[in-house]
Amino acid sequence: MARGGEPKLDIDQLRNARVLCVGDVMLDHYVFGEVDRLSPEAPVPVLVVDSETHSLGGAGNVLRNLAALGASVSFVSVVGNDDAGREVQNLLAALGSAEIHVLVQPQRKTTVKTRFIAVNQHLLRADRESAAPLGPYIRDDLLRLTHELVTSHDVVVVSDYAKGVLTDGVAFEIIKEAREAGARVVVEPKGGDHIRYRGADLLMPSRRELAEATGMSTATEPEIVAAARALIERCGFGAVLVQLGREGMLLIEPRSSAAFETMAPGDSYDPGGTEDTAVAAMAAGLGAGFTLSEAAHLAGLAAGIVGGKAGTAVASVGELAAALASEAESELGEPGLRVEMAPQPRRRGQRKS
Repeated sequence: MARGGEPKLDIDQLRNARVLCVGDVMLDHYVFGEVDRLSPEAPVPVLVVDSETHSLGGAGNVLRNLAALGASVSFVSVVGNDDAGREVQNLLAALGSAEIHVLVQPQRKTTVKTRFIAVNQHLLRADRESAAPLGPYIRDDLLRLTHELVTSHDVVVVSDYAKGVLTDGVAFEIIKEAREAGARVVVEPKGGDHIRYRGADLLMPSRRELAEATGMSTATEPEIVAAARALIERCGFGAVLVQLGREGMLLIEPRSSAAFETMAPGDSYDPGGTEDTAVAAMAAGLGAGFTLSEAAHLAGLAAGIVGGKAGTAVASVGELAAALASEAESELGEPGLRVEMAPQPRRRGQRKS
């Protein structure tokens, strides 16, 4: 934190970030209503529908957050030739500021996640999806697009939701192209086999995903650090940022680790979309020239802002500026300190275990 009550991070620099996002786009469908009785047919609530909304999900939500941060963004994904795919394309076009490249695979089913919500209570989610790998021609087109775009971007986000866009070696080919072009790679992983992301600069798994990828316990902070280091050694990652929900984040590098708060305003915390927000903030921060620790600090703030909202949402530059200013004024908000692991690590300015 800078002296004199001024925030250290200059978030105006985020507009200089050039980020390419490639991954599984999907359609988030929300059905809102009220419940005042149980069904006579089965012991389930009856939702009286008031309204419905659609928004971008998966890699599309990463894109929304990047756009909200003012970064210059290009986006590559695949949808099916169906109503959901056309709605996704309409929502992408409405963003306006991003360069969009959406390929259409006729036999593919666009992923739709429908959530039924009564007065902020999530009742049920129903998914329509296809996780099949891309067809050979679409796969070649996607890799060709990535090859053409990567040279004009500082950071590449690989947003994997295991819906088929990044399987069959596609993720590894994108990472290879990015490294050859000198771009940094941030991966939002899915599934247990993280070797397909080998060589990425930063992996951002959840606690559960880290446990699945390593087969190791992640119940405590030392166990998380040990599992992340094992993954770094096995897959050649530069660092791992483990997302722990409202407990914060742990940034693990080969020889150091640091903790960062996720500061959700108020008592409520909705985790929906917070991981996408953190990925976007991390990528934008790195693209703006922030250090790993500075970008992780920004990601924690952004995730906390979105966690205080209902459903998938975004953190704006204005909200981040206000959060940073509040930290500076309170003198409580230093970015997580980089510390060597020891039995009693120094934790000033970091979240409590």
